[in-house]
Amino acid sequence: MSGTLYGVGLGPGDPELMTVKAIKTIEHCDVIALPISSTEGKVAWEIALEMVPKIEEKEILSLSMPMTRDKRLLEESHQQAAEKITAHLAKNQSVAFLTIGDPSIYSTYCYLHELVAKHYSVQMIAGVPSFCAVAAELNIPLGQGAQMIHIVPASYQGWEESLDYAGTKILMKAGKAIDQIKERLKDKQCLVDVMMVERCGMADEMIYKGIDAIDELANYLSTIIVKEKGERR
Repeated sequence: MSGTLYGVGLGPGDPELMTVKAIKTIEHCDVIALPISSTEGKVAWEIALEMVPKIEEKEILSLSMPMTRDKRLLEESHQQAAEKITAHLAKNQSVAFLTIGDPSIYSTYCYLHELVAKHYSVQMIAGVPSFCAVAAELNIPLGQGAQMIHIVPASYQGWEESLDYAGTKILMKAGKAIDQIKERLKDKQCLVDVMMVERCGMADEMIYKGIDAIDELANYLSTIIVKEKGERR
């Protein structure tokens, strides 16, 4: 017998957006895995702690997963994290890896899911994606009728091409690229409406409307919505 690894999506930040299934999964698991080298791990822990108070009684598995683009370092950290997790699975312990948002959307968990799945049972527990919560906070629809929705990792090369796509553009994980994004969006200022939510659903949430209003020093947990002017709302 062996345990199962669960990638548990906690939603974007508001603890009340955690699903019942996510809460029950955490309660069921023997071990809680958290990335400790990024903001995500701290935020995920704070969200889960509010909705699952007894989580503190469980064994915590801290995983070093650095925020870097160095492919070798990433592969090494993912492999080491997977080995730590599988050591628990081999003892028939189930592990819940906590991740903000949804585990299938630009999540660190995806890499562990693929590695662990080669030998053990794995399962994703869906969470409310950040961009859905952002749309709700802004009180706007993301897509209507035949409108397309484009989800773009804005801190990676090539994101600029998405601005020429028809429909709604969702620029995720903008981080240190926000100043570059602002400059590029200014070229289209007459054609688009731009909004950004920083740390959606958290106590220090900030909402920015308009290109000039966006804070270039905004937190890594920021999502930008770009809609064509004249689109139905």
